[in-house]
Amino acid sequence: MRVIEGGVTAAQGFFAASTAAEIKYKDRKDMALIYSEVPCKAAGTFTTNVVKAAPVLYDKKIVTESPFVQAIVVNAGIANACTGTQGYEYCDRTAQKASEELAIPKDSVLVASTGVIGMQLPIEKLESGIEVLAKKLSDTKEAAHGAACAIMTTDTRSKEVAVCFEIGKKTVTLGGMCKGSGMIHPNMCTMLGFVTTDIKISKELLQEALREDVKDTYNMISVDGDTSTNDTVLLLANGKAGNPEITEKNEDYQKFCEALRYVNTEISKMMAGDGEGATALFEVRVTHAKSKEEARILSKSVICSNLTKAAIFGHDANWGRILCALGYSGVEFDPERVDLCFESAAGSLAIIRNGVALDYSEEKATKILSEPKVTAVVDMKQGEDSATAWGCDLTYDYVKINADYRS
Repeated sequence: MRVIEGGVTAAQGFFAASTAAEIKYKDRKDMALIYSEVPCKAAGTFTTNVVKAAPVLYDKKIVTESPFVQAIVVNAGIANACTGTQGYEYCDRTAQKASEELAIPKDSVLVASTGVIGMQLPIEKLESGIEVLAKKLSDTKEAAHGAACAIMTTDTRSKEVAVCFEIGKKTVTLGGMCKGSGMIHPNMCTMLGFVTTDIKISKELLQEALREDVKDTYNMISVDGDTSTNDTVLLLANGKAGNPEITEKNEDYQKFCEALRYVNTEISKMMAGDGEGATALFEVRVTHAKSKEEARILSKSVICSNLTKAAIFGHDANWGRILCALGYSGVEFDPERVDLCFESAAGSLAIIRNGVALDYSEEKATKILSEPKVTAVVDMKQGEDSATAWGCDLTYDYVKINADYRS
């Protein structure tokens, strides 16, 4: 597998466009379109929140029932959540307009929205935006980047990644983009993720690969403990690579899963590191747990701890907060066997061994914790399983951003 430049247009046959439709923002692009020149197999995973936005309900139906998908229309600024039957009708109108402009079936169009909850979309602006987007479609890296920027809300930077690999002597490419900065919590988040690939694979295996992958990627990040109404990850495969179709879990399937894991992991980390007001990506790696599930629970408990996140912001090696977060996770373990160390570009430092503090240098600890990426490595010494979770520090700016987000 090789990492390459690009995003959702990296794979063969995919195009993107972006425009400023003034859905809510008046000074930036706020609509994006992803399009495949041929029909795609589609897979999706969605929020676990009982309150689901209209686009989530709409897309779940399309992914499940439609024979193929060919386009995704995305808007930023208004989430189209808690908008009743009118909000769902606007999803239908959005798909209808894209169908007309792109000359594709209405049930091959997916829609996604992100932004303020409870506001109705200005549907006429959305429809006008689609007219513009359809005329601007391009398969360039610049078009992909423009689309990645257009779907941002409180994000401070766009998030894209792409890779290529070989299957059956054919080059297969996979690229993705996402947005997400706040209302981010395990079990999907206020994030929209879009991954495109030219691999030829059955719909069933495409869905299974995505469903399994989110467990160790998107579901392992948290910014603020809030699970959104709009969480959506969509995966489109158009088969343009020409590889022998993957219909069973063979070596080719494993190669695809590895590439998917890389792309989803990287953009998940980008989201966690770009949490609202964040100054650092906080990674927690739990090793030697009794089971994979327990490792996931333990690592997520630490990244979700506000006290720990505040300590990371203060560059304070307050290891008691980490041990405390492990303790209330619900996992049974022996605290007198736990080891902890901090790592970053500034070095590595053992903090506790067998549950007891070592005679470490506070000065060195502060230096390590002052880097833009900080890792806490927790050795449970109970088994052979491990998991990694990603979050960010908790800063003054998080409160500022969310205090006046709606206005």
